[in-house]
Amino acid sequence: MRSDLRSRCRRPFGIVLPWLLVATTACGRAPEVEYRTAATVREVMQAIVDPAADAIWAAVEIEATMEGTVYKRPETDEEWHALGRHALTLMEAGNLLLMPGRPVAKPGERAGDPRIDRHPDEIEAQVARDRSLWASHAQTLQAAADRTLQAIAVKDVTALVDAGEALDLACERCHQTYWYRESPQPVQDPPPRPER
Repeated sequence: MRSDLRSRCRRPFGIVLPWLLVATTACGRAPEVEYRTAATVREVMQAIVDPAADAIWAAVEIEATMEGTVYKRPETDEEWHALGRHALTLMEAGNLLLMPGRPVAKPGERAGDPRIDRHPDEIEAQVARDRSLWASHAQTLQAAADRTLQAIAVKDVTALVDAGEALDLACERCHQTYWYRESPQPVQDPPPRPER
């Protein structure tokens, strides 16, 4: 009697299981949500990455004054939490830079100093040629932000300084790859005035 019950139960289950899996997969899959990029890479850098990175770099300072040496470091829980928010902002900024369809700059925007900086169109073309290299730089930024978060979690000032150096290196390597133009001659300040 039990063997009959088992065989009867197995047949419908064997028929229903594939349909159940299809239904579960279809129901469990998140719907495709379209996103739109509102900011350019330049704007993400200026509005999000630069302020967050600057706050991390400025968190620990040694300043020599006439009265003696002044040491600045995060002291209170709130100061450490504020740094954590900046590091988290950098982590997510890496994702913003990875989103496809984000232009480098607005149409018609120019390089800040064309003797040093590449034109946005040049940068755009370089990113398009090798998206994996661009992704690698964004992920290096995220790794430096993660290292900063780890230092903040244990309130380790030395580790925070080391993480700040890793962040500086991540930024500089990306800028050397995409932003800086190889200058054949020394650059003198101030930059030439644009023609009107």
